[in-house]
Amino acid sequence: MEDSNLKAWAEADRPREKLMNQGRNALSDSELLAILIRSGTKKETAVELSRRILNSVSNDLMQLSRLSIGDLKKFKGMGEVKAITVMAALELGRRRRSAEAVQLVKVTSSKTVAEVFTPLLSDLNHEEFWVLLLNRANNIIGKHQISKGGLAGTVVDSKVIFKLALDASASSIIMCHNHPSGNHKPSDADLSLTKRIVEAGKVLDISVLDHLIIAGELYYSFADEGKM
Repeated sequence: MEDSNLKAWAEADRPREKLMNQGRNALSDSELLAILIRSGTKKETAVELSRRILNSVSNDLMQLSRLSIGDLKKFKGMGEVKAITVMAALELGRRRRSAEAVQLVKVTSSKTVAEVFTPLLSDLNHEEFWVLLLNRANNIIGKHQISKGGLAGTVVDSKVIFKLALDASASSIIMCHNHPSGNHKPSDADLSLTKRIVEAGKVLDISVLDHLIIAGELYYSFADEGKM
């Protein structure tokens, strides 16, 4: 009779062998996740545990990236080390997407800005406020986080924004923040903040070209909607 532990080890190890022999594109999401998890339990392999985790978020990797370490630890077989490993891998993926997006360099529309910020902000469960710094040719010369808050909002200091712009000799800026709620429409506070920063930019001769709100895969552009 085949040793059950050996069988479980072999099944759990197959994704690694598959990656080595066939390449990373040949693996399913659950197999890739299983490589990170490394081992399952006595009752299920790492691949089966991975499938169970992915099923809980409807096989949506964006939803998976929103899970906390505590959420992952609720699955039997997921200890703290495994949960941290998965979180770190997802964060690396998010940063890679963001870095690739910035290679678009020249801002030609709100869509360009959305392509920069959607990978960075779309799957967060808290609000963050960012600013793009542009030169006279509308090329991106800087991208900075201004603040980080909770689910309902974050505090934005206009002095921080314009100090960054002045230090970089930026000609214009574009603001962006996310709405974890999924509602991409601006609040009264968003409208007021935008107006205040636009006016401050006029005093400093730094144009505020747009303000985007990212909500999942949707976005709202103040410039496109005539709100600048």
